[in-house]
Amino acid sequence: MNPALKNTFLFAFVGLLLVGTGMVQGWNSALFILNMGLVSAIMALGVNLQWGFAGLFNIGVMGFVALGGLAAVLIGMPPVGEAWSAGGISILAGLALGVATVIAVVMFRKRTAGRVQTFGTIAILILGFVIYRAVFDGGVNAVESVNPASTGYLGGLNIFGPHQTADGLPLPDYFILLAWPMGGVLAAGAAWIIGKTALGLRSDYLAIATLGIAEIIIAVLKNEDWLARGVKNVNGLPRPVPYEVTLQNDPGFIARAASFGLDPVAASTIYTKLCYTVLFAIVLLVILWLSQTALKSPWGRMMRAIRDNETAAAAMGKNVTARHLQIFVLGSAICGIAGAMMTTLDGQLTPGTYQPLRFTFLVWVMVIVGGSGNNFGAVLGGILIWWLWVQVEPLGLGLMNLLSSGLEDGSALKDRMIESAAYMRLLTMGLVLLIVLRFSPRGLIPER
Repeated sequence: MNPALKNTFLFAFVGLLLVGTGMVQGWNSALFILNMGLVSAIMALGVNLQWGFAGLFNIGVMGFVALGGLAAVLIGMPPVGEAWSAGGISILAGLALGVATVIAVVMFRKRTAGRVQTFGTIAILILGFVIYRAVFDGGVNAVESVNPASTGYLGGLNIFGPHQTADGLPLPDYFILLAWPMGGVLAAGAAWIIGKTALGLRSDYLAIATLGIAEIIIAVLKNEDWLARGVKNVNGLPRPVPYEVTLQNDPGFIARAASFGLDPVAASTIYTKLCYTVLFAIVLLVILWLSQTALKSPWGRMMRAIRDNETAAAAMGKNVTARHLQIFVLGSAICGIAGAMMTTLDGQLTPGTYQPLRFTFLVWVMVIVGGSGNNFGAVLGGILIWWLWVQVEPLGLGLMNLLSSGLEDGSALKDRMIESAAYMRLLTMGLVLLIVLRFSPRGLIPER
C-alpha cells in the first residue's frame, strides 16, 4: 500500500474510533479522550525527539511532566499574602544561600588543589548547609503553618485573578497560558542540570539515572508543602476557557444550545472541552511543525547520524555530548509543556498521581507503536494508545461479564474474572506492543 494512503487510513481509523466513542458513550467522553490524546501526543513527540532523533533512553518522563504541572501552580494561582509575610523572605534567602554555597565550592575548587581543596570543600559545604537549613527551615515552618487546611504554601504569581462577572460567576483567565511555556522552561532547566551529569552514561545507566531523578523530583513535590501543598494538592487552578456554570447562566448560550436541541448543561461541558481541543491542537500543530522542520534540516540529519554511529559522527568533528545535551533539553521542554497543559485541563495539581515507571511506560508504548523516529507516528501513537488505555478497562469488564454470565452469582471463578478486568489495561498494552513489534517492528508509521 502507498505510504501516504496507509498513513491517511490510520489517522482516519483513529478518527472513527473517537466518533464511535462519541456516538456510543457521549461526546463528553469522546472529547475527554481526544484532549488527553492530544496532550499524550505532545509527550510522545518529546520522547521521540530524544529517542527517535538521538537514541537517548530517557525513562524519567514523568519528572519533567510534573515540573510542567508545578509551573501551572506557580503561574496560575494567586500569591498567599499571609504566607509570604510569615516566611516567604526566609525561604528565598535560604534558597539564595544554598545557591551561594554551590557557587563558593565551585570557585574554591578552581583556585586550590590537593588536601587544601578537599578539606576546604568539605568545610564550605558543612558551613553552608548549616546556615542554609537554619534560615530555610524557619521560613518553611512559618509558611506551612498558615491555614494549612486550605493554603499552607506561598501560592503563585497570578496577581490579576480571579476574574468574575458582575454576578460573581467565574470568567476565563488567560494568564494561565503563560504556564505552558514556563513549564517547558522549568523542565528544560532541570534537563540541563541532569544532562550535564548523566548524559555521559551508557544507555542503560542513563535510563536508571533518569528514572531515579524523576522519582526525586516527584518526592520533592510530595513533601515540600510550602511549594505546592504536597500531597494535599492544589485545587481550583484558573482555566483559559469558559466555565460551565457561567455558560449555563448566559441567555445567549442557552438559546444557541436550544437551537441544536441540546440541554444547556450538556452543551456547556461539550463547548468547554471543544475550547480545550482547539488550544491543544494549536500547540500540537506548532510543535509538530517545528519537529518536522528540525528533522529535515542539517541539524536533524546530524542528530540521526550521531544516533546511528556516534564514533563516525565524532570523527567528522561533531560534538556528540553537546548535541545530546541539546536534544535532551529540547525533548524534556516539550514534556514540560505537556505537563502544564494536562494540569490546566485537570484544574488541579496532584503529585501523588505522577507514577514515573507506569506512565513513562505508556508514553514509550505510544512512541514505539506509532513509529520511533517519525513525528507523525508519535502523534498517531499518542492518540491511539490513550484511546485504548481509557476504553480497555470498561470493554474488558463487559467481556468478563459476558464470559461469566453462565456462572452462578457469588462463585469464586466469576468474582475472579470480574476482578481481573482491572488488569486488562496493562495486558492490552503489552499485547499491542508485542503484535506491533512482530508484524511492524518499526511502528505503524515507520521512519522514512
